[in-house]
Amino acid sequence: MVGVRRRFKLADTAQQIVGGFLLAGPFVVTEEVWTLAASMSLLQTLSTVFIVVGIGYGALYKADDRDPDAESEVGGIPVRFVSLVLVAYGSVLALALAFNAPNTFVGGGGERARLLGVDVPIRTVRVTVKAVSVGAVFSVVGAATADSLF
Repeated sequence: MVGVRRRFKLADTAQQIVGGFLLAGPFVVTEEVWTLAASMSLLQTLSTVFIVVGIGYGALYKADDRDPDAESEVGGIPVRFVSLVLVAYGSVLALALAFNAPNTFVGGGGERARLLGVDVPIRTVRVTVKAVSVGAVFSVVGAATADSLF
């Protein structure tokens, strides 16, 4: 499919979502992930972001025969890749919140801040961001695989 401009469609995002949720689920509900996340530094959290981006790009454009220059872009970045990264993080966050994982594994004590009009415990938000970054490493594999296979 090299050189052929393939439009990115809603069905492509749907495939990514299925794959992202499939592999994210087991990591969201595992206490070990939340314990690990609580002990991670900012540098370690940022390294997981780079890992997600690297895996996503590699799976979409290096392991497959897609040409990123032949795809629709937003801000110079292929829309398919933007969607993949958003799905990877979004699916983990959605499952974490749906299962009430942050309150279950972190609790709600400590300092609070207003986030989107809601009072939230700062520590819970920090650990949740870190746990989502860990889960996204696996979610991006599922999302990219589903996108590439179907």
